[in-house]
Amino acid sequence: MGRYSRLRRIRRMDPQQDFEQIFRWITHYEFPRDYLQGTSVAFLRDYGVPRISRLLDRTQEFERAGQKRYDDTVLISYEMVREGMDSEHGRAAARHLNRIHGRYRIPNEDFLYVLATTVVGPKRWIDRFGWRRLCEQETESLALVGRRMGEMMDIEGVPDTYAGFERLHDDYEREMFAYDPANRRVASATLRVLTSWYPAPLRGAAARLSLAVLDEPLLKALGFRPQPRPLRVVVPRVLRARAALIRLLPARPERFPRKPKARTYPFGWTLDDLGPHWAHSRPPAPLPDETPSEQAIGTAQPSAPHVPRQETR
Repeated sequence: MGRYSRLRRIRRMDPQQDFEQIFRWITHYEFPRDYLQGTSVAFLRDYGVPRISRLLDRTQEFERAGQKRYDDTVLISYEMVREGMDSEHGRAAARHLNRIHGRYRIPNEDFLYVLATTVVGPKRWIDRFGWRRLCEQETESLALVGRRMGEMMDIEGVPDTYAGFERLHDDYEREMFAYDPANRRVASATLRVLTSWYPAPLRGAAARLSLAVLDEPLLKALGFRPQPRPLRVVVPRVLRARAALIRLLPARPERFPRKPKARTYPFGWTLDDLGPHWAHSRPPAPLPDETPSEQAIGTAQPSAPHVPRQETR
């Protein structure tokens, strides 16, 4: 398969009909690492909003079990789409996510913003540091996956297009970004998770490299100083050099999708493993387009363990 073969196929597809397939190609084949990096930056952007970071700070989940909290966030989103968002499994994952959020009184506008970061963050990272920019069909597919997630979470006012998500994202940050000590605490806990993946002597450098690609409004809201200018110049150049190298490599074969690695679950996971332990004591509510009887049918059988391919390779 040629490097651009999949892109040519995507450009012939209709995102309104094929957005889930296009999304799987983006996340498992074309930009798996870049998509995850964009999602990680999206997590940090959430902490620039005091109302969001104070809630996360009160739960102490990143302090007590940061790696699990990080893995669970990535994996629940993955489980919602891996068999189709309207499959039985996709709906069960959405119910589980809603059950976790149902414990807290979260304003709709905060839900909207967090959802927007998961659409806008990966797009902007890929366009900046990926081996190519996203095409129009891929961009709209990200937005359509975000819109469907928002519908399943019963979020009001979810945009229909990427442009709508981007406008919501930027307007919200201009209004709501502000420093709060909770921002710094939650961001620091998350950085400890991200840098723990490296040998101990390299963790300080890894944290500085991560901060070097963040924009000044976000750094200010998180309470971090900008990194020295040479570092802010060199790190993007290194990432773009990596992209140029990847551009020369062959496309990932269809038989080898790159799926999430979960350090918390080296032998696989089920939906029941994901989320705080107390979540399972709360009964799941039907999705907005379900009746209680439809929900009962969808949750009648336990979800099977899922073992990512790359954990055994």
